[in-house]
Amino acid sequence: MAARIIDGKALAAEIREGLKPRIDALRLKGVHPCLCVILVGDDPASRVYVRNKGKACQEVGILSREHRLPASASQGELLTLVESLNRDPSVHGILVQLPLPKGIDPKPVLDAIDPAKDVDGFHPVNVGRLMIGEPLFPPCTPAGVLRLLEHAGVPLAGANAVVVGRSNIVGKPAALLLLQKDATVTLAHSRTRDLAGLCRRADILVAAIGKPRFITADMVRPGAAVIDVGINRLPDGKLAGDVDEAPCAQVAGWITPVPGGVGPMTITMLLENTLLAASR
Repeated sequence: MAARIIDGKALAAEIREGLKPRIDALRLKGVHPCLCVILVGDDPASRVYVRNKGKACQEVGILSREHRLPASASQGELLTLVESLNRDPSVHGILVQLPLPKGIDPKPVLDAIDPAKDVDGFHPVNVGRLMIGEPLFPPCTPAGVLRLLEHAGVPLAGANAVVVGRSNIVGKPAALLLLQKDATVTLAHSRTRDLAGLCRRADILVAAIGKPRFITADMVRPGAAVIDVGINRLPDGKLAGDVDEAPCAQVAGWITPVPGGVGPMTITMLLENTLLAASR
């Protein structure tokens, strides 16, 4: 029996419709939620991401401002821009599009963002809040993963969850969010022994390793929920996730597609965080 498809595109559209009246109500009070995105350099993929974020903001009624700096910009120039946005009361969310050009260390830049405007959830203050179970702005992709699982009705409490990938952006925060939902979580990575065997024991398998079709059908427990966070560009230009989708769908109970799974939810959670920041 084929897995049930968890449609991230449809859920994202539903959530965005729900955001619109809340944004309208805030605007009637004189507060227009505003997200500022900083793009440094001319990376093609980053341009696409920034454009998509702008369109999503416009769709729900959030004001989107884009600040572009050349690839030659210094770290000091970028930090000066961040500080100016921190001081601007009309700005509620600040997002620095990654990756940054060589020569700019992202850590001090992300650390410079006011935690109250850190709608990506990357500031150490917000990471710490997530760690103690009091997240203000949960990182957008992991938050989207949790919403997809909950919307699909996947049991979380007591589930054996395996997250493959230990990045600060996806793997670690996804593990923490699952733990807060009372799942028993294992965070796996490139040094994990018997990774395939570990994955086969998972009720929930989250793939966030950045390797196309890394998770194969023999690594999936029958009936498991498989969440594919990966978006990889293949030599022929097509997109592939970290999961070998078609074969795994014959084994899993639930599965997210690529594209159309986690991706649409990431931007939607960014919109939700921006609304939260404006509401505060």
